[in-house]
Amino acid sequence: MLDSSDRALVLRARGGEPDAFGELVRRYQASVFNVCYRLLGERGAAEDLAQEAFIRAYERLATFDVDRAFGPWMRRVAANVCLNHLERAGQAGVAFDDERDRDAATEAASAVGSIDPSIAIEREQAADALRRAILALAPQYRAVIELRHFQNLSYAEIAAELRIPISDVKSHLFRARKLLAHRLQPHD
Repeated sequence: MLDSSDRALVLRARGGEPDAFGELVRRYQASVFNVCYRLLGERGAAEDLAQEAFIRAYERLATFDVDRAFGPWMRRVAANVCLNHLERAGQAGVAFDDERDRDAATEAASAVGSIDPSIAIEREQAADALRRAILALAPQYRAVIELRHFQNLSYAEIAAELRIPISDVKSHLFRARKLLAHRLQPHD
């Protein structure tokens, strides 16, 4: 039996086995799509850029350090592809995808099981408000929120990934959190 670890798959893909990279795509397609969706807020664009991220990762597979975890590297590639796209498009914010709203509501309804429906609705509304607030942030703020809170990167890792000083990472996070808190406050 072949070793099916990510490291072995990367080495096999480097050796010219397309099925090995295909397995990596299967393993990480959902998490890569989620990164793209959280940064873009639009299903079609997220699907396109997730595919582009895998293409870019395949092209750069020779530069990947096999002693590190593949998943975080792949998600960072996806985040960079999305941030570059947002930068080229000059987007400060994006529209929220109505189809995604319906999908989230359906998922929440099926996932709650025995939870009181009113609690499930409140949770879904809170999650929806948070998604909308994050999507309304400027791309540089959205990026630091994604990398810090969804990918659990350290300040130093975020600085390296975004090629900005750590002081900028801290100030972007501070401002992003402040904007999120303001947007999520109940208004009378």
